[in-house]
Amino acid sequence: MICWVMLRSLSKCLRTNPVGVQRNMSQSSLAGKVAIVTASTDGIGLAAAQALGKRGAHVVVSSRKQTNVDKAVALLQGQNIQVTGTTCNVGEGKEREKLVQMTLEKCGGIDILVSNAAVNPFFGNIMDSTEDVWDKILSVNVKSSFLMTKLVVPHMEKRGGGNVVFVSSVAGYQPMQALGPYSVSKTALLGLTRALAPDLAQSNIRVNCVAPGVIKTRFSSALWQNEDIMDEFKKQLSIKRIGEPEEIGGVIAFLCSDEASYITGETITVTGGINCRL
Repeated sequence: MICWVMLRSLSKCLRTNPVGVQRNMSQSSLAGKVAIVTASTDGIGLAAAQALGKRGAHVVVSSRKQTNVDKAVALLQGQNIQVTGTTCNVGEGKEREKLVQMTLEKCGGIDILVSNAAVNPFFGNIMDSTEDVWDKILSVNVKSSFLMTKLVVPHMEKRGGGNVVFVSSVAGYQPMQALGPYSVSKTALLGLTRALAPDLAQSNIRVNCVAPGVIKTRFSSALWQNEDIMDEFKKQLSIKRIGEPEEIGGVIAFLCSDEASYITGETITVTGGINCRL
């Protein structure tokens, strides 16, 4: 009897305000927030900048090439997104400092960091990988993510808190054949997320991670442009297609919103249903 009364009350509420719940869940306003997104002139980085910008954030995009920066800025401006762009090689300390300083000068503060930059200079048997390969991959994919976080945290604290999102990969859970060193670096980001979250929670800074599956980007084109590889890969998928960058950007924006205010230290896998974790 009690359950029936509760259901009738809920039904009445939905009839009188049919879109109320949906409206509240969809309005994840980031107006007034400033978001740095590294490696953000194409692929997942650009999609993240678009998703954050469409929710009202002022996004700071970067790439190693000025032509790529200019193209991304023009695209985002055409979508009425507040955007600032600059060149940045996140593997270099002075470049990271320049990115942060420019953001402070142009935007007045920092609320969000999306660490998306990654490299993969090696493809083959992991036992054939060299010290130089490991130094390059770990420096850009892992160390720079931590050092960028370390640079922005004091400025987030001045704003009363913030959000850090690392972009990992399904390969962090299930190493991909011929991508051993890259996969290990993505596993490291899962651990970095868990290690940082408790300490930064004291400053009202949430730290989370996204682990995409195979997404249709230039970076992963060697995989999705090979029909034989993709036919085999799709057998592992519940959703029988590869993902789009926008499907990752939306998850990143969610993690930076108040809707995710009780989530920290977590990794969201966005893989189309690959069985990579419990």
